This record gives sequence, structure tokens and C-alpha cells, in this order.
Amino acid sequence: MDRTKIIGCLIFLLTACGSKTHTIRVGSKNFTEQVVLGEIIAQHLENRLHERVARSLNLGGTLLAQQALINREIDMYPEYSGTALAMVLKAPVGTDLAAEYARRFHLAWLEPLGIDNTFAMVVRGNTGLKTLSEAARLSWTLGVGYEFERRADGLAALRSTYSMQFKGSPKTMDLGLLYKAIEQGQVDMIAASATDGMLAKSGLKILEDDRHAFPPYEVSVVAREALLGERPEVRAALLELSGKFTNAKMQELNYLVDVEHKSVGVVAEGFLKEAFTQRR
Repeated sequence: MDRTKIIGCLIFLLTACGSKTHTIRVGSKNFTEQVVLGEIIAQHLENRLHERVARSLNLGGTLLAQQALINREIDMYPEYSGTALAMVLKAPVGTDLAAEYARRFHLAWLEPLGIDNTFAMVVRGNTGLKTLSEAARLSWTLGVGYEFERRADGLAALRSTYSMQFKGSPKTMDLGLLYKAIEQGQVDMIAASATDGMLAKSGLKILEDDRHAFPPYEVSVVAREALLGERPEVRAALLELSGKFTNAKMQELNYLVDVEHKSVGVVAEGFLKEAFTQRR
């Protein structure tokens, strides 16, 4: 082989290596539901694309996950519409999330997965109450997480919408302790989330937010536009997950991890087999 051909082959090989598609990296925030959803997304992409997908799960809070996405440390993660409005965009309800994420960050806000993990005010099932308007006629000992206490769309929204009366200041605690607190009678109402695993099996009840104090918290995958533009098959695979979830199903998945201590990988694999196995 002459020198020209050798140089040509080397150039071809270097170009091919340089254009190799980078490993897709899926991220998540640092609580059970996020880790489960991140693992489901990663496994689904592996199943569809037939390549390894890297995980950066359990990253931290919203702003850390968002910054990791902007910095290209991850390529996508699941996010909540209410959180995106309140904490990322700092925009009012009704803002076009997809348009704003594209304009500000060059990120794609994809179709909802089917989960609405809004704040949920939970009481014991034997109270006979159905709505927060009914509950507002009584006085409650309230248990809340740190985030609910400080967010404008949390405790402040509950108070301003319902003029809710509490016995003393709300008791602030880690989210994992809320259900134990209401079970042991330390509090008689807790600010939980609509897809908490404990709600799948407990004797507790979510009171209807009949005056709409809390915005929707629909879950969508947010991903780098550049990646989806380069690889349309990634977008197609992600869109297959849209509408595959319900709140009840997410409660069940969280319960399997938090209460039955199943591994996240096994739970994600089971969900995908159920969701994508065609009935004959």
C-alpha cells in the first residue's frame, strides 16, 4: 500500500473514532420516585437502542439536576411541571414549559409520562372528610417536609387558599418520618405527595384539593435538544414512555422499593415488561 493510501486510511479511522456517539447519561434527583423513573428511562433506552446507557441517579435537588443537564454532565432526567415553574423558570402557572425550556436552556420538555405527583394533604381514613374545604373548618396538628414549608406553592398556598387552622406551628421533619408521625398520633394531617408508596397500602386518605391550591406536578422527561436532534431514535424511544404511568402505578413502584425493599433495577425491569408486553 503506498503512502497516500496509508494516510487516507488513518484519516478515515481518526474521523470515525472522533464521530463516535457519546454514551447517553440519564440523571435523577435524590428520592425514591426519581431514582426509579431514572432507572426505567435508562433501561428502556438500552432495550430500544441496544447500547449501554450510563446512570447519574440520586444527584441531589432540582437545581443540581438542572445544572448538570445544562453542563452536559447528564443528557436527561425526569422533572415535575410544578417544580419547573416554581423553582427553575420562576414563572406563573399556565406558562408554556416546552417553549420556555427551549428558549432559555435549549432543552426539550417531552410529553407527560402520566404521573401527577402534586402535594397531597393526607389524613386518617376514618375522619369522614373528603375535601380540604371541609378540613378547613377544623384545627389540625400538621406534619410537613422542609421543602413544603418553605415553598410558595406549598404551605403558603395551603394557608392562603383555605385559611387552614393549625394547632401550633407545623412540625417539620424528614419526608420519611411523616407517615410514622401520623401513624403514632404525633400529627393528624401530613403534607405528602400524591404518589408516595405508603399510600398504596395504608389506611390513609388524600383530601381533594377542591380549590386548587397546588399546581399540577406532571412528570416529563427533560432532555438536551442537541442530543435529540443528532439522534431522533432517542426521542422516539422516550416518547414511548409517555402515558405509560398512572399515580396508582407509581405508588406501587415506590412501595416496592421503600417498603418491600426491592432493588430499583428489578422494579424498573418489571414495570417495563408489564408496560411493553403485548397481550396476545
